Amino acid sequence: MSDHSNNSAIAVTLVSRTQMDLEATLAREVLQAADLTADTLRWLARSPARAPEYSALEALINIPPNDPRLAAARIACEQLSAAAIDYAILPAANRKKRLLISDMDSTIIAEECLDELADFAGLKAEISAITERAMAGELNFEEALTTRVEMLRGLGLEKIEACYRERIHLNPGAKTLVATMKANGAKCLLVSGGFTAFTSRIGDAAGFDENYGNTLIDDGAALTGKVGLPILGREAKQERLERTASQLELAPSDALAIGDGANDLAMIKTAGLGIAYRAKPIVAAEAHAAINHTDLTTALFFQGYSADEFVTE
Repeated sequence: MSDHSNNSAIAVTLVSRTQMDLEATLAREVLQAADLTADTLRWLARSPARAPEYSALEALINIPPNDPRLAAARIACEQLSAAAIDYAILPAANRKKRLLISDMDSTIIAEECLDELADFAGLKAEISAITERAMAGELNFEEALTTRVEMLRGLGLEKIEACYRERIHLNPGAKTLVATMKANGAKCLLVSGGFTAFTSRIGDAAGFDENYGNTLIDDGAALTGKVGLPILGREAKQERLERTASQLELAPSDALAIGDGANDLAMIKTAGLGIAYRAKPIVAAEAHAAINHTDLTTALFFQGYSADEFVTE
């Protein structure tokens, strides 16, 4: 039987909304396409045992991470996208991470806070277009951020409260992801290129230990159109991961980083497990795994957690 800590083992995980018998069939097809044999097959969740009704199956294979057959397995997994299946092909060793560092906008929450705030100023279309280009890596993040905030000059502070109350929603699985990792000893950080006016509330709502973001400058009644310096962007997210790991006497390989935009790419590539969540192509291409069809609890399945280990409120 394969050891989960075996340095020569690879874990192939499939997570989907499909029924478990279909997922098992697809898992066999993936292994056969790559001429691989699973040493151990383990159900992490069996639909309809949990809500939403996902099934998750893990195959442990005793081969080194540079085995060329894994390329064929990845190709076979990619072809499963039509079946709405998320997958990960990862080393089995050190799977359960002890540090979570996550983006906020379009990751832990469904929205982009700045775009929603812009709607209160009648500028959502214009600002959203800049956000889209910045998250795709087409614009410098810091410059795009300062441009968008300048466009909101004069917006009353009461609109921030209204925006949070009326527009912002945690993504499915966010609380469970954080609670489960914390219960297993992980430190959980929300690190956003957005704003502390939102990160503080969303961080608390999702259960994060700490939260970091940028500061909107105001005159006591309205936004001045300025952002506090230095701006927390791509490099700052990576630095926060490395600094926190060092403080905890961990290595970056002990961290899970998750995000969707180009400003998340450095931390995603630095972490031992970097996950692209419904991400821009530039991010998905560089991440170790992606979540496109299921919810944030899939980040737990990718670490080898089973559904009966999940901590929910």
